[in-house]
Amino acid sequence: MPSPPASADPTIFIQAHTAPAPVPLRPDIMLWQATEITPIWRATADWLEANGVPPPFWAFPWAGGQAVAKLILDDPSWVAGKRVVDFAAGSGLIAIAAMKAGAVRVTALDIDPFAKAATDLNAAMNEVIVEAVTADMIGRPLPDTDILLAGDVCYERPFAEAALVWFRDLARAGVTVLVGDPGRAYLPSQGLEKVATYQVPTSTELEDRDIRTTDVWRVPA
Repeated sequence: MPSPPASADPTIFIQAHTAPAPVPLRPDIMLWQATEITPIWRATADWLEANGVPPPFWAFPWAGGQAVAKLILDDPSWVAGKRVVDFAAGSGLIAIAAMKAGAVRVTALDIDPFAKAATDLNAAMNEVIVEAVTADMIGRPLPDTDILLAGDVCYERPFAEAALVWFRDLARAGVTVLVGDPGRAYLPSQGLEKVATYQVPTSTELEDRDIRTTDVWRVPA
């Protein structure tokens, strides 16, 4: 796969290098996904080197996101009628699940413009409306938000530590915060409340096993 040209549009890139496929744990949700993981990762690594674009985290349904999506679809009371933020949204999987579960409004936050494009495409494919926003909101208040949902945010120490401090601040301000995590290295070992556990199908191209035990945690106020 050749490196994408500097002028390529994120939406065009996603449609050219991924294909619609069901989410393993929630096959009722379809996402544009990388079907040839190594080539797309290499192509985007070339893009990163040339243009400063992050790796394509938006191209895969990560285990933590799948777990949160299943939780809120199995028990819509978490989000029904509520104002939801999907933090570090990637593909927008959690945001889409929240809308399907009856949320009144969902904002998908990610710093990567490719994630915004992926979320827009995926929301349209699943016939829901999600407001995808490219912004770094860590440390800032989230007015008019009832619940924040996040999947797989504890894979890198500085990001995980900053996110968890912010999550605790939001919880103290009255926002419900749920985090899906399949045992990433920087998830705090204490201070969280386990809500649910799932066996999530994954790809050995991405993970060290094809099933990951994945927990959903609540950040206490």
